[in-house]
Parts: sequence; structure tokens; C-alpha cells
Amino acid sequence: MKLVFDIETIGEDFDTLDGTTQEVLTHWIKKDSSNEKEYQIALEDLKDGLGFSPLTGEIVAIGILDVEKNKGAVYYQSPDKEEKEFEEEGIKFKAMPEKEMLESFWKVAEKYQDFIGFNSRAFDVPFMVVRSAIHKIKPSKNLLSNRYLNSQIYNAKHIDLLDQLTFYGAVYRRKGGLHLWSRAFGIKSPKANGVTGDDVGKLFKEKKFLDIAKYNVGDLRATKELYEYWEKYVK
Repeated sequence: MKLVFDIETIGEDFDTLDGTTQEVLTHWIKKDSSNEKEYQIALEDLKDGLGFSPLTGEIVAIGILDVEKNKGAVYYQSPDKEEKEFEEEGIKFKAMPEKEMLESFWKVAEKYQDFIGFNSRAFDVPFMVVRSAIHKIKPSKNLLSNRYLNSQIYNAKHIDLLDQLTFYGAVYRRKGGLHLWSRAFGIKSPKANGVTGDDVGKLFKEKKFLDIAKYNVGDLRATKELYEYWEKYVK
């Protein structure tokens, strides 16, 4: 059984962090900046990038999609805003806190053998594993081993399509994101509706939680189609 998965993350508010943490985060940009203007630009980049680390960010949506059934779910955060569970085009939308999202993912993962993502080995899985540890949750599958898909000794096969389509980074100087790969294969890009991953933090602040969940569905469907191309023509 094969499962496509994808996460959306946001960073903490830099201005609410304690002084020691702010100092640790800004130490190097202070050294590397030759003037105040350069420092302020670097500081804004740092603030915008806090969601890329599980130490300064959290997961606000986890999407899953069964390849064979073409059905799945998106677990998403909706703090202080009650959202009823519903289903749309084979996807169930379920609002819950981050801890419950991770528990739900690892419970579903127990039933699957193949896990498919895009840049998931470098980002999604490490992020989920660390955030799970923070919540004292043990993953049900080892998705960080067996990168080269040449062994069956593990309890899961993790297929990172960015790894596979760039031949583990050996061919392309610029690897390209999911949008560019979708465009090349004639797949509807998850950015087609005007939302990008960079918008997730802003949408969360605006309490547009369902918009984030639906953007995640676009990632799931594009990744599934890209996987089908890879399996048929590249694998």
C-alpha cells in the first residue's frame, strides 16, 4: 500500500522569543552584516525562515493520500476556531492540535509500506520526527533509512521524488520545486490557485486555516501524479 504525504509549517513570532533565543538566532547575521541595512534585511529573512526548523516552528497541516484509492485526509490546526469535519472530493478535513495531527499520521502510517513525498527526506520527515519527539510520540515507521531504495530490511520504503527525479542530486544544478516539476509534466501546480508555501504563515495569522488545508491538498495531488510519471517512465 502506498501513501503520499505532505506537511505545512509556520514559525514562531520572533518578537515573542526570549532574549537568549533571539541572541542565538541572530548571532551570525550580526557578524556577517557590514551595516544596519544589511542586518535588517538578514533579520527579516531569519524571521520568515523560522518555520523551516522544528526547533522554532510547528506543523499546521499534515496531508495524506492513498495512491490506489485516491482518497485521503488533511489534519490541520484551527486554534480558537471550531471547524466541523467534512469530506470533499475524497479528502476528509479534520481540525485538531499538532500533537493529535502527528498521532493520527503515525497511526495511519502503520497500515502502509511505501511513503511518497517531495523533498520529504530533507524536510517533511525530519520535521515530523522532531516535532513528534517534542510531543513524546514515537513514530510507527522508520522513514529516514534506506534512501537508495535498495534494501527491504526496513519496515517502510520512503520515496522522495526530488531525490529520484534529480538522481540524488547528481544531474541538475538547480533541483527545482514541486511547481517546476509539475509544470514540466503537465500536472496542475499546487500554486495554480494563487497560494504558495510562503503564504501559509500569513494565512494562519489571518485564521484562514481551511485555506491552508486546501492548499495542502494541491500538494498531495501534484505529488501523486508526479509519482505516477516517475514509476511509469523513470523508475
